[in-house]
Amino acid sequence: MEAIVSKIAIMLVPALLAIILHEVAHGYIAERFGDPTARLLGRLTMNPFKHLDPIGTIAIFIFGFGWARPVPVNPGNFRRPRRDMVWVALAGPTTNFLLATLSALLLRGLGLLDQSSFGESQLYIQFTTPVKMMAGFSLYINILLGVFNLIPLPPLDGGRILTGILPERQAALVSRLEPFGFVLILFLVFFTDVWSLVLGPIINTLVMFMAGDETRLVEQAIRFLFGQ
Repeated sequence: MEAIVSKIAIMLVPALLAIILHEVAHGYIAERFGDPTARLLGRLTMNPFKHLDPIGTIAIFIFGFGWARPVPVNPGNFRRPRRDMVWVALAGPTTNFLLATLSALLLRGLGLLDQSSFGESQLYIQFTTPVKMMAGFSLYINILLGVFNLIPLPPLDGGRILTGILPERQAALVSRLEPFGFVLILFLVFFTDVWSLVLGPIINTLVMFMAGDETRLVEQAIRFLFGQ
């Protein structure tokens, strides 16, 4: 029981920040382009209860990956709906990559402190060990969410971006996949080699690039949380 509580404590804040800020970013950029829908529905807030999807939240703590309820966007309020929707879609993954960058900087900073006289202090070790775990998990989940959401299939952000940059005829064909998009995504991830051959290597490469010498801390956090 104590181990479960420890894992939840480490995962909770990074996971909530990753999925909530992702959605808030969509709504914020949508409003900048003229659509106030998210604000009018109370979704431009850090209140987790406004965003969380029950199944998506549980999935985070089981699989290390989850989702929130999508922020509603009405492209009809945009001056240039197709172009503006591309920027709105990009806002979510971009936010995740920014959070991953901040997490990586924190890990690297703690790595430098480890080599100083502070690193030998028992108080320092007790304080920074959970912080490193949280930063490691934050780096991992934000890279994962950023990459995953860029898969070019609707209703993911990558699908929105693709339909925004394709010619209208081709974009209409891609849009027709949206009712089946979630099923297609599950099939690609769990029943093909897309994860092991494409997504996994991209995620691991980005984690190693950002974390540098502190990649081991990310690996330790993932092993502690998921036994991988």
